[in-house]
Amino acid sequence: MSYATQFHTNITVELQYQGLLERAIITTLTTVLCCVFLFINGTMLFTLRSKPVFYETSRYILLYNLLLADTAQLVQSQVLYLLAAYRIKLTYPVCGFLSLFANLVTVVSPLTLVVMSLERYVAVCYPLRHATIITIRSTGVAIIVVWAFSSLSLLIRIFLLLNFPFDELDSLLMNDFCSAVAMLLGPLADDYDQAYTCILFVSAGVAIISSYIGVMVAARSASADKASAQKARNTLLLHLVQLGLSLFSTMFNPLLAGLSRILSRIVLVRIVNFFYVCIVISPRCLSALIYGLRDQTIKPILMYYLCCRPSQG
Repeated sequence: MSYATQFHTNITVELQYQGLLERAIITTLTTVLCCVFLFINGTMLFTLRSKPVFYETSRYILLYNLLLADTAQLVQSQVLYLLAAYRIKLTYPVCGFLSLFANLVTVVSPLTLVVMSLERYVAVCYPLRHATIITIRSTGVAIIVVWAFSSLSLLIRIFLLLNFPFDELDSLLMNDFCSAVAMLLGPLADDYDQAYTCILFVSAGVAIISSYIGVMVAARSASADKASAQKARNTLLLHLVQLGLSLFSTMFNPLLAGLSRILSRIVLVRIVNFFYVCIVISPRCLSALIYGLRDQTIKPILMYYLCCRPSQG
C-alpha cells in the first residue's frame, strides 16, 4: 500500500481523538460553506442558460463546462469529507466509483481552462478571424475532446484497478476512509497518477503562459485594441491562478503525508480541515466569482438571480 494510504489510515485513527462536539462544529461549518458555494455555482449555471447570448457565445459555453466540472467536484469532495469525518467506511467498488468520478472532473477543469485561454488568445491576436475560428461547432468539438481525453485517463485507471488482486483481500470493506489517493492500489497506479498529474499540469501551464505571451506581444502592435488586450491578459492571469490552485489541490494528500511525520496527530487533523476549506472547497467557487463579478454581461443577471427575485421573463 502506498505512503498516501498509510497517511489516510493515520488520519482515520486520529479522528477518534477528536471530540464529537468539535467534529460536529467543523463538519457543520464546512457543509454550510459548501452549500453557499453550491448555491452560487448553481445560480451561475442557471444564469448561463437564461439568455440566448450565453448559450450562443463560445466563451460562456466553455465557462458553463468549467463550472459544471467544478460543481461536481465540490459535491463529491464534501460527500467524501463527511464520510471520513464520521468514520463511515465504504467498500472498494463504491469508493472506486466515487474516486474515478472525481478523477474525471478533476481533469476536465484544467483542460477547459486551456481551451478558454486559447479562445482569448484568438480573440486578441486574430480578431478578424475569431468569429470563423471560434464557432459554436468548434467549441462543442473542443468540449467533446476535453471529456474524451478525461475519459481516456479514466479507462486507464479502471484497468489499473482491475489488475489489483481484490480476491486476496479478507473483505472488500476498506480499512480507512475513501479518497482518490486511497484507491491508488499498487506501485504502478501510484506512479501513473504522479506522472499523469505532472504531464497534465505542465502542459496546461505551458499553453496558458504561451497564450499570455502571445496576447502581450499582440498588445504592442499599433492595430491592437488596448482595452481588449488588457482584459484578456488579466483573464489569462486568473486562469493561471486557477490552474495553480487545481494543481495545489492534487498535492493536498502528499503534502499532508509529509507533515504527518513532523506534527502531532491532533494538529495535523486541524490542518487537514483548514487546507480542505482553502484549497479544495474555495477554488471550486472561484470561477463563478471571477466571471460573475468581472463580466458586465453576466453580473447584472447573476445578481438578479442571487437576490432570489422572480424572473421577468
